[in-house]
Amino acid sequence: MCTKCPAALARDLDGSFAMLVEHHQDLVFGMSRRMSVNVADAEDLAQDTFVRAHRALRGYDAERIRELHLRGWLAQICLNLARNRARAAKAATGSTAGAASLDDAVEIRDTERTEPEPEAVRRESVQRWARLLTAVPERYRAAVALRHVDGLSYPELATALDRPLNTVKSDVHRGVALLRAAYERDEESRNQSSRQRVLEVSR
Repeated sequence: MCTKCPAALARDLDGSFAMLVEHHQDLVFGMSRRMSVNVADAEDLAQDTFVRAHRALRGYDAERIRELHLRGWLAQICLNLARNRARAAKAATGSTAGAASLDDAVEIRDTERTEPEPEAVRRESVQRWARLLTAVPERYRAAVALRHVDGLSYPELATALDRPLNTVKSDVHRGVALLRAAYERDEESRNQSSRQRVLEVSR
């Protein structure tokens, strides 16, 4: 949790806003990249998130600014903007052109890993988890991604998704269970394909 930014913003919004951007740009761009079809769109979404944040802060009094959970609040702004863009793109084209693209942008943290993976293996793993995560219903997918990809705490997650704390904990738990089940099905499918190739070669 960022504790310096709220106090600084409450004292001097314009003078301290660059610090907010510096402290939170990785979170905002990471989310933007995951919810955009290309880097240019992600950069535009991230910039728009900070513009909207600055505009909102100008209407807040100092006490409200000091009480903000900035990571969750910024995540909420970014999510809402991304969803609005996706709906607008779908309405304009009748397709999902503006929908999130998770390829090359999702990496589920493996806390048990001790040795770095070769780049090719890591990239394949990222793409695999991205594909599996897209199969999880959006409600749970957002909760899992914000918690395990972006690293938001549960209170920050509750702010970002505008849901009660116990609800987001349940959503993360359910989402992880669905993701694990999808992984197990995918693993079994891969094993079956491998066995089939071995049988074909041995004939």
